[in-house]
Amino acid sequence: MSSVVTVAVMAPIVGAFIAGLFGRRIGNIPSQAVTTGLLFLSCALSWFTFIQHTWGGMADFTVQLLPFINIGDFHSAWSVRIDGLSSTMLIVVTSVSSLVHLYSWGYMAEDDSRPRFFAYLSLFTFAMLMLVTAADFMQLFFGWEGVGLASYLLIGFWYYKDSASSAAIKAFVVNRVGDFGFALGIMTIFWQFHTINFHELFQPGVIAAWQGKGWEFVGLHFSALDIAAFLLFIGAMGKSAQFFLHTWLPDAMEGPTPVSALIHAATMVTAGVYMVCLLSPLFEYAPVAKEIVAYVGAITAIFAASIGFTQNDIKRVIAYSTCSQLGYMFFAAGVGAYPMAMFHLFTHAFFKALLFLGAGSVIHGMHHEQDMRKMGGLWKYLPVTYAVMTIGTIAITGLGIPFTKFGFAGFFSKDAIIEAAWAAHGTPQGMFAFVMGISAALLTSFYSWRLVFMTFHGKKHWEHGHDDAHAHGHDDHAHAHDDHHHDDHAHGHDDHGHGHDHKPHESPWVMLTPLVVLAFGAVFAGFAFAPYFIGEHHEAFWGHAIFLAPTNEVMEKAEHITETWVHFAPLIVTLLGMALAWYFYVANPKLPKAMAANKGPIYTFLYNKWFFDEIYQATFVKLTKILGDVFWKIGDIKIIDGLGPNGAAWTALASAKRLVKTQTGYVYHYAFFMFLGVAGLLTWVVFGMAH
Repeated sequence: MSSVVTVAVMAPIVGAFIAGLFGRRIGNIPSQAVTTGLLFLSCALSWFTFIQHTWGGMADFTVQLLPFINIGDFHSAWSVRIDGLSSTMLIVVTSVSSLVHLYSWGYMAEDDSRPRFFAYLSLFTFAMLMLVTAADFMQLFFGWEGVGLASYLLIGFWYYKDSASSAAIKAFVVNRVGDFGFALGIMTIFWQFHTINFHELFQPGVIAAWQGKGWEFVGLHFSALDIAAFLLFIGAMGKSAQFFLHTWLPDAMEGPTPVSALIHAATMVTAGVYMVCLLSPLFEYAPVAKEIVAYVGAITAIFAASIGFTQNDIKRVIAYSTCSQLGYMFFAAGVGAYPMAMFHLFTHAFFKALLFLGAGSVIHGMHHEQDMRKMGGLWKYLPVTYAVMTIGTIAITGLGIPFTKFGFAGFFSKDAIIEAAWAAHGTPQGMFAFVMGISAALLTSFYSWRLVFMTFHGKKHWEHGHDDAHAHGHDDHAHAHDDHHHDDHAHGHDDHGHGHDHKPHESPWVMLTPLVVLAFGAVFAGFAFAPYFIGEHHEAFWGHAIFLAPTNEVMEKAEHITETWVHFAPLIVTLLGMALAWYFYVANPKLPKAMAANKGPIYTFLYNKWFFDEIYQATFVKLTKILGDVFWKIGDIKIIDGLGPNGAAWTALASAKRLVKTQTGYVYHYAFFMFLGVAGLLTWVVFGMAH
């Protein structure tokens, strides 16, 4: 098995090197074939590993590949760790990535930089695999930074577009903020425990021994475990786009659509959730940090959902839904339901990849149009895309019948999280998470069905050109420049010359096949895996990979909730959201147009994303620029240049002008100076001997 998992992890980087270094020589098709083939190999081996671990009785193990750093107590090695968590993440990452690679054959068919694109995709996958199989914090940090680098390269893939370059830089900078906290957290862990190895750190009693230890500051006691856990969570906030550090995620839509699917479903944003669940032995003994995780996750769930139903770019709506769903995962972990957080991560990978790739199919069929106001009536022209996106919408909204096993993937995982929050309603964070979770479920249903109705139903706005879109009454272009980014204009396709005279068309089967496979997962992943992730087999499935403290009874309480209304509440709000979306966008489509044209304060606030970008621009960006100007104009020019190189040069020149006058060329002048020197030396010697 050691060889199997090693090949599974290393195959993508081999493909990345081949396509990246030799892509121009071997050509587009061979580059695509090599990277995609190796990804499917990695996927097959990952599924084999997962099956052996889940049903084959295979024990947890770690394969040490190479030594890395050995300095004093600091030891790190490149390793592949296989347990319940890593084997789950292996199939999530490789399944979605292999399908994204295949999908990209059709989506990127007209792009001349395909070898570079596929090399970046494989590099992205490799970095995520190194992250999820890490056996210590050093390798985890390597993978953490690796996915950050790959996301920068892919978001800015069309680097000649200013918007793409700006989005890539924004993602990189925001993540550096989170990564700074993450690095401090790792340092704190090593300072406390003198190890960064997970196996040593998670031994029974190692972390528990630090309970109650900490520092006194301004009359308050700060727990060392809480500080370490909180610093590590800051890293998760950046990587998983949680409240305050979320602003990079919507702008990441500037990358090609397959990139969006990979970032949102399997890599990058799932890293933060995975890390918190991996560090459950730490968070279980860091109650304050755990509360922060719950509150931040719950706020993110409702915050992102509130923005989602005012956006008109089809990809941005799905992007904000990712942000919201990640909030669900975090508040599940925050109330102690780590298995439920991981289960939602697992099911979310299928239906979110399906929705993003489905949106890409719509964009492809609409000649690279992304504005939903210019769509409508597409179900006849894109029947397969319509069917799979409807399945994805049912899955994300969590439609299903309580007390039965009938429901799509999201029904099993999201409802379980809401029930876990109710099980913790005796705590303030548990009750807050439950209320926010139910509210976000209502908004999720509304904006998800809004997307379906605006895109596939109603009037065919694309038949009437741009005038119909403006007739919506939206004057959005004047106050929200980011609503009309057409990331796919850079494809180099000639479709733009055709205008919208051409009818929408269905995507080729190389793009539709991954959608059908993902739709299958969106339907059955919840039903098939619920018993293992959160059901009767969950303890055996997770083993030692997830730790629940003896005082953590959330999982048990969630299984025995007696209040019937708690089970039915998610279904009720989901149906209500669907009904409202139908009323606004099918039965009475003029109403939302009028509301948007009115530009009320609530609509303006939500449409402009709570003005976070404007606030950050006015504070951090401008403040940084002001500080930069101060250091440049005063510190650099006046002080450093004035007293340093330029000032020193001026002083040397002036001194030289005076000194040169002493060089007369007369011998008797030089003899006189020599005499003064000898006299001075003798005086120093005489006085020195006298003392």
